[in-house]
Amino acid sequence: MLSLFSLYFGCEADLTDYSNNDYSLNIPQSFPPMPIPDDNPLIRSRIELGEELFFDPILSIDSTVSCVDCHKPEWAFSDHTPVSSGVEGRLGFRNSPTLANVGWAPVMLMDGGSPTLEQQVYVPLEDHNEMDFNMVLLTERLQDNTYYAQRFKDVFGEGPSPFGITRALASYQRTIVSGDSKYDYVRKGLATFSASEERGKNLFFSKELACSTCHNGFNFTTWEYHNNGLYEDYGLDSGRARITLDPQDAGKFRVPTLRNISITFPYMHDGSIETLEEVIEHYNSGGANHRNQDERIKPLDLNDEQKQDILHFLYTLTDPSFLQNGG
Repeated sequence: MLSLFSLYFGCEADLTDYSNNDYSLNIPQSFPPMPIPDDNPLIRSRIELGEELFFDPILSIDSTVSCVDCHKPEWAFSDHTPVSSGVEGRLGFRNSPTLANVGWAPVMLMDGGSPTLEQQVYVPLEDHNEMDFNMVLLTERLQDNTYYAQRFKDVFGEGPSPFGITRALASYQRTIVSGDSKYDYVRKGLATFSASEERGKNLFFSKELACSTCHNGFNFTTWEYHNNGLYEDYGLDSGRARITLDPQDAGKFRVPTLRNISITFPYMHDGSIETLEEVIEHYNSGGANHRNQDERIKPLDLNDEQKQDILHFLYTLTDPSFLQNGG
């Protein structure tokens, strides 16, 4: 699929230089400014330390699993398995989402269970099926590590601490920005869609299909929670209802970004759909009629050509430079 976009590898993106402290974050001009918390300004040394921690399995209880094991740069910081494996090969229960543009997310996780990137660090760290560790014990491990003890002192003026660990990791993740796809080039007048891509775009944004009522804006998501009719019975994973305890939220998950969607397979919260073609078939079918299914999920009666056109449009949301450069 990437060959479709190889023409754009050498093109330089039209970027706004967004500066915060001593680090300049390149934000595409069509994107809004990224919200940066006052207690964690973008500082180069914090970002570099966060990147080291992101790639280091020292964060897991047995030092075998790192953040990058579930969020691989070459796959748009996602994973190509339905659910990723943690320590001792334990499997979680949700698909690893892309981290592209996570710095703009108003809340974290598919169910909104964590309010900030900083606090989200605790979730994989302490989950039994992921890293199965503890922030207190991790802090002690890093304090006993000569290299990290000095790195934290250089960056934060003190040894490893929960504050420093969470701020460093969150800082690095805010630099994972993707906005250089063919779709973006077309919007800037630097490229044109093929006939099929143009038809697919028109279908995607049409009132009849209503795709863009959930997948819109610079990141192709409203960040809202909806039930897309994947199952009639969602089993143990009730989605947003796990947080709110409201039965009306059962089966609702945060609308994912469609940027780099051709790369971030498999799809859905549990990785149960392998291909984009199957995703389109799911929406074309009208869903499984769960009691909370969004009213916009209904049979679409798309013919084969229309399905292909939508697929070709979705391919244009792939950012080759992002994948090539690892974010």
